[in-house]
Amino acid sequence: MTRPRNAVLPTGVPPILPPPAAGPRTTLSADLPTGLRVLAAHAPGAPLAELRLVIPYARTEPGLAAAQELLAACLGTGSRDRTRQGIADRAADLGAELSTVVTAESLILSVSVLAPGLPGALDLLAELLLRPRYEEGEVALAQRRAAAAPRAPAPRVRLRRAALAHGFGPHPLSSESGGTAPLLDVVSLVPDDLLALHARAVVPGGSSLVVLAGEEPDAVLRLAGERLAPWSGGPSGLTLPSFARAVPRPGPVELTEPGDSEAGWGDAVAGQSLVLTVGPGVPTADPLHAPFHLAQLVLGGYASARLARQVRDRLGLAYDVSAGLRENGAGSWLEIACAGAPGGAGRIAAEITRCLRDLAEDGPSRAEVDRARAYAAGFTRFALATRAEEASALAGFAAAGLEPDWLDGYRERLAAVTPEQVAEAAARHLAPDRAVVATYEPNPKAAPPHAGPHAPAPTPAALPHDQKGARP
Repeated sequence: MTRPRNAVLPTGVPPILPPPAAGPRTTLSADLPTGLRVLAAHAPGAPLAELRLVIPYARTEPGLAAAQELLAACLGTGSRDRTRQGIADRAADLGAELSTVVTAESLILSVSVLAPGLPGALDLLAELLLRPRYEEGEVALAQRRAAAAPRAPAPRVRLRRAALAHGFGPHPLSSESGGTAPLLDVVSLVPDDLLALHARAVVPGGSSLVVLAGEEPDAVLRLAGERLAPWSGGPSGLTLPSFARAVPRPGPVELTEPGDSEAGWGDAVAGQSLVLTVGPGVPTADPLHAPFHLAQLVLGGYASARLARQVRDRLGLAYDVSAGLRENGAGSWLEIACAGAPGGAGRIAAEITRCLRDLAEDGPSRAEVDRARAYAAGFTRFALATRAEEASALAGFAAAGLEPDWLDGYRERLAAVTPEQVAEAAARHLAPDRAVVATYEPNPKAAPPHAGPHAPAPTPAALPHDQKGARP
């Protein structure tokens, strides 16, 4: 899942969501005999066709981490028929652009191509999948890049792992295998190792392909079925297991880095205080997700939400504040993340706790719900403004098992949510005693007195007059 872009909303917006700019797209889906699910969405008159291939690729086996890292870097750099330059020339002929992205659980191949080049793009994709070649020079280049990259996990990554381990128990997402592979393992690999992993992991079983194009969906399904029929294998088993607990075990987690930590972490937040909370979440497919989503937005989903106004604007404790649902095959959780000056983690944690408690106990105002509802409506339009973004969203829906028209129905569900339902969702999921509160200090010796994670929040009488009252 991406972090919301910040936006300031006017007050007094109407609670009714505007209708979608266009009706739901015509979509068809088919499960090929190989196990690949293909979803074809119709975009009449589109000058570009968008393809998204999502392959299960979770780092569930520590021994494969190094090979997974290199394969993702080298996939698409060659085939048995073409070199890197040959692939680039063929893509240029088609008017196509290829890219590869790795998430916590997937390897995603994206192709944008001029509409007439769709058959050729599918041929090129099949070539990379069926006849891969990992040349020694390409592998060596990827190894040099890996050697130049920081190997130690950044503080933000370490903090999230610690919070997830405390909340949900041992899991690939909270283990070292979920991060960067050891350098010695990366440099010891040879092309044959990558070919062996390709045969096991880059397979149609459990994968899904989304094609958004001007062609009729039934024609696209036939075309994809023909081009990718020889692709076989899988499932790979590289899927995230569910967390041992459905909801996190609450409690504090403290993470420190003695001495000067501003060098050596390779992270923009090195030298900063970090606070990260992990609380119960409501899965996207759950009928009760809409009221929870609005409660999350009221809490910290955009620039003028409660957390940002209190922790950043009123008190000046943090300059990076966010709250959002994180969801994958392991489960769902509400994550709040803040970054501030060294020594401030305890104070930030106390203010987050206070915001959670106020919202859980008192609920949001009607105006807050209306603003959150309008933001959700506007952001879905903004996030899907291009066909490339729409194709990526459809791929996410398909990988999560949601229907292609899920977003259109979700707008209606948001419009129907009442403030009372949002208050109920806040009371059920946002109480601070249900959350993991993890703090990181780069140099605990520099922290001021009473700056630990259990430091009490300042009383209203101790605040300047313009800082009293955390609620909007």
